[in-house]
Amino acid sequence: MKHLLMILALGAFLVSCGKTECTTADRSTWQDEAAFKQQLTEQGYRIEEFKVTDGNCYEIYGWDKDNKKVEIYFNPVDGSKVKEEIH
Repeated sequence: MKHLLMILALGAFLVSCGKTECTTADRSTWQDEAAFKQQLTEQGYRIEEFKVTDGNCYEIYGWDKDNKKVEIYFNPVDGSKVKEEIH
């Protein structure tokens, strides 16, 4: 029984590690998606794909102002970067 509980706990931990969480704030406090995408475009990003994740993030796939391919998770409330991967 103890072994089973350890396996279940480890499984739950691994599942939670794979998901980037950006906010728990009510969606009514989030920035408007269209306005946020416009701000990113004005900063030099080219957005190939924009989505809202299960972890309550605005996520983009595209290129930064230096033409580097990026995947970025943003906090939709304050617009801060939570996670960034440059490819």
